[in-house]
Amino acid sequence: MQFGIFSVGDVTMDPTNGRTPTEAERIKAMVAIALKAEEVGLDVFASGEHHNPPFVPSSPTTMLGYIAARTERLVLSTATTLITTNDPVKIAEDFAMLQHLADGRVDLMMGRGNTGPVYPWFGQDIRNGIPLAIENYHLLHRLWREDVVDWEGEFRTPLQSFTSTPRPLDGVPPFVWHGSIRSPEIAEQAAYYGDGFFANHIFWPTTHFQRLIGLYRQRYEHYGHGSADQAIVGLGGQVFMRKNSQDAVREFRPYFDNAPVYGHGPSLEEFTAQTPLTVGSPQQVIDRTLTFRDHFGDYQRQLFLMDHAGLPLKTVLEQLDILGEEVVPVLRKEFEALRPAHVPATAPTHAARAAKAAEEAR
Repeated sequence: MQFGIFSVGDVTMDPTNGRTPTEAERIKAMVAIALKAEEVGLDVFASGEHHNPPFVPSSPTTMLGYIAARTERLVLSTATTLITTNDPVKIAEDFAMLQHLADGRVDLMMGRGNTGPVYPWFGQDIRNGIPLAIENYHLLHRLWREDVVDWEGEFRTPLQSFTSTPRPLDGVPPFVWHGSIRSPEIAEQAAYYGDGFFANHIFWPTTHFQRLIGLYRQRYEHYGHGSADQAIVGLGGQVFMRKNSQDAVREFRPYFDNAPVYGHGPSLEEFTAQTPLTVGSPQQVIDRTLTFRDHFGDYQRQLFLMDHAGLPLKTVLEQLDILGEEVVPVLRKEFEALRPAHVPATAPTHAARAAKAAEEAR
């Protein structure tokens, strides 16, 4: 099973001292967090994509390319690639280039984002969000698998005898996840193509994501990609840990109470009861995370959001030490012991997919 970190790249004031990091500091912090993730034995680092303040990762492939040069094992991914407002041709070429530079350690997550104004900034209409996601991904899927593409659709100019360059490494496109908070159409899309489905699993109750993942699993089997329990599922989550749970709650509370995304609303206690946010000891995080299997079945990737709400870099790196040393080793062992033999243990890697493609070509 893959464990890792995803970052939305928010620039948020630290409520304990009133200081807001510069954009440069936040970008460098994301890089430091990725390097730390590999150091402590995690498998994945994923960056969000935003084009508005207070976020900095407007060009994830640039950041991931830089991280690729400084790591050896880490899988580099996006937590959202905006399939609705990015040109599919540019996505095809950017991620194929990154794939070559990173020796295949690349996948990506398609999403529509959560910022409405981004649509007109890139010449699109938010009311076309779902049709854009469907059409653009259909084109991207072809661009990675066909050397020459003739195409005409509703939302971009036609293509005639077009070849995207570079071609995918070893002729194998990056593995794709489809992320959604609320749209069954995206779960259906992921199932249709046999791709992965990722539920960010942060702000909503478990029952909400159970419906989406359940639909994805059913439709994955319907389209003949395997049994429902073999579908490729990823989950997000949020944790904050200290040796003693009381210390964790006391330290995290001011960040929670003032965070732009959930501050000034439900209390920390209410939020942790109703969502997967876990604030406590490492053992509490282990116990809570193991319940995810009960709710969603066996799954292949678990990513945690840890660098948010103004938490200083030093604190985030301490969190990663705890995660890598005390939490993930136990989770790996426990999840593996429970997983049936026919269920994939991890998300598809480039090496495995390239080997399969070579075998099928013989």
